[in-house]
Formats: sequence, structure tokens, C-alpha cells
Amino acid sequence: MIRQSAFTENAYMLKGGLHCHTTRSDGKGTPEAVIALHEENGYDFLALTDHRIYNFKNYLPSSRLTIIPGMEMDWNIAPKHPIHCFHIVFLGREKPNNPYEQDQRFEGGIEISGQEELQPYLDQAHADGQLTFYCHPQWSSTFVREFECLQGNFAMELWNSGSVRGFNIDTNNGFLWDELLMQGKRVYGVAVDDGHSMEDHCHGWVRVRAENNVDSILAALKEGSFYASSGPEIYDFYIDDDGFGHVECSPCREIRFVCATRAMRRLFDESGSMTSGMMPTAVNEFFPYLRAEVTDAQGHTAWTNPIFLHDEK
Repeated sequence: MIRQSAFTENAYMLKGGLHCHTTRSDGKGTPEAVIALHEENGYDFLALTDHRIYNFKNYLPSSRLTIIPGMEMDWNIAPKHPIHCFHIVFLGREKPNNPYEQDQRFEGGIEISGQEELQPYLDQAHADGQLTFYCHPQWSSTFVREFECLQGNFAMELWNSGSVRGFNIDTNNGFLWDELLMQGKRVYGVAVDDGHSMEDHCHGWVRVRAENNVDSILAALKEGSFYASSGPEIYDFYIDDDGFGHVECSPCREIRFVCATRAMRRLFDESGSMTSGMMPTAVNEFFPYLRAEVTDAQGHTAWTNPIFLHDEK
């Protein structure tokens, strides 16, 4: 049996937000209001990732939320017309194990020719101990070929609430994700809000198998011990001893077992009451990985991270 690492122990799955904005940059809500809203919606941790300004601080002293240090960085791809850019979220450890400072500002909008010129910036971020993930590829007007060579991002965004609500894009970037996975890249998938208006918050999150502290959460993210969701919950995902895939979840309308952008098995229940599914065709040597998507009656989706079948970390 191979069980995806998010489900290998009966541990509490923390709910967290990895990408949001406040009035510290171009968000509409104060840090206090944004933190309070996430707490009201059952979040356990949150990263305030305002543009180009680093944050460690919990602005709401009464809050129980764990604040993950971080920010969002951006670069323009020349020529930029009308939108053509790279956006990357940085997540880091607490002091003294993080070289950045509270409210440290970084230059943004630097014009670069492409991913080759972006890589040195990522290399420096990783040398500084930051975890990074790739943001809203559709909003940024980037095809996979424009970011597939980037090294060191632990994840990419599958769902971005701001893009979904504003433009009906970045609703399910699984087809882009599969292009990277089929190249043998170990990249995980996250759901985020990228919330600017208060209405954008609390629609996309990750569930992480970790203790509720910064180091444990970052370690779990790096190892892929989480799943992403815009609504449903996933309770288990594994391949049994005979090679059949299984998923257990909250009530849903559709379950898809996916490899190489193709649904290897699609299960559908119009009533929206299905809570488990099995892929009756056993995985074989031609499957580099297997992942699952679960969609509820309201059209909201959750994504497991892949089970990698042949390669080593």
C-alpha cells in the first residue's frame, strides 16, 4: 500500500491560507480585519503576503492563528503586454532563522527576459531559507513552457480565488500541473485566495498534516503532506496492494483519478452524496504518478497531491 503523505497518520489537519493581501500593500482590509476573518472561518494559520513587503507580525494579539512569515514578489517579462509577469510567494521561518526583517521592502516589477533571468532571484530566496510557490499562471499570462524550467518552487497554484472571482480564470490549473508532473518534476498543488477585497478571502486553502507551529507547517508543505481545496474535504488517498487507487472524502458529486491530464477514472453521482471512490484499473509501470480531484454539488473542488510511483526524492 502507498498512502499519500498527508494521510499517513491520524493527525489533525490544519487549515491554512498561504496568499493574501492587506492594506499594507493593495488589499482592502487591514491586517487585523483579515486575520479576524480567517479566524472566524476556522483557519489555523495564515501568511500575510503583501506585495514586496515582508511580514512576521500577528497584528491581532488576541488571535490564535499562527502567522507564517512571507510576502509576494513580482517580475515583469519583457515586453509586458498587456499582462505578462512572474509572481512568486515567499514563505519563511521565524526569527532568528530568517535573514529578512519585519517590513523589509524589496524592489518589484523588475523587467526580465524570462525564466532564465528569474532563476537567480529564486536561488537567492532559497539560499535565504524561503519556500516559494508559483502564482496564478493564467492571470500572469504564462504558459507552462515559460515557467517549466524554474528550479526550487515547492508548489504552484491550482486555484486562486481573486482570479476566479474577478476573471473566471485559475479555477483549476491541474492541466498545467500535469505538464510539469509528466516531466518528472516533484511539484505540489496549492489553493489560495490571493485576497485583495474582503470578499475574496476564505475560498481557497490547504489542509496540512502538521503541528501548529511555523517550522512544522513549512516542513509539511515542503514534503507535500497536505491537500488543496476550494470546498470539499479529503480524508484519505492511497493505492492498495493490488494497485487500485482509493479516495475518501466529504459528500461529493464527482471523483477523478488523474494522470497525464487524463482522468483515468471518473465517478459521478448526481445526488452529490458520494463519499468514496476506487479506480478499478490498477496502476502499472506506465503511471509516473496518480492524483485525485473531488468536486462537490456546488462545483467546488479539492485536489490531492500526487502519489509518485517510481522516482525517489
